[in-house]
Amino acid sequence: MEYDVHALEEIQPRAEGMDSEDAPMEEGVAYFHYARRNLRRRRQAGEVGWIYTFFWYLYHLMTFWTVPNRLVEWENRKLAHLVNRRLPPAMAEWSKPLPESDWARPSEELVRLSQRVRTILKAHPERDITEVHASVYEQSGDAEALRA
Repeated sequence: MEYDVHALEEIQPRAEGMDSEDAPMEEGVAYFHYARRNLRRRRQAGEVGWIYTFFWYLYHLMTFWTVPNRLVEWENRKLAHLVNRRLPPAMAEWSKPLPESDWARPSEELVRLSQRVRTILKAHPERDITEVHASVYEQSGDAEALRA
């Protein structure tokens, strides 16, 4: 409950590993050319050696250069076509975020147990999280009530 996505708008694909603001957002042909320019810049700056550069080019030659990137662009166009379709009214209404006043509130006991778990994990980060949750739950006395 504490860490879930609350609405459809919160799910947004983001490109990772981008070095600058001018990098393309999708991994299409423009992204490939950006990566190639970035590799050349890194090679000239001495960040990567000739072996890395050689295998980068060899890999992309073996995977048919820009064919995978063109497939990604084609797939993104197909997905954009599907996304642009109008959602049914019931689904659009259902996917709207709830106002904060309607959010479920955790019980005082859940808040207390969560704080106890965080304290234990802070003191012993190497412990298994399921083991910590089980031990805190057993110490709370609720385990005996459920077993009866």
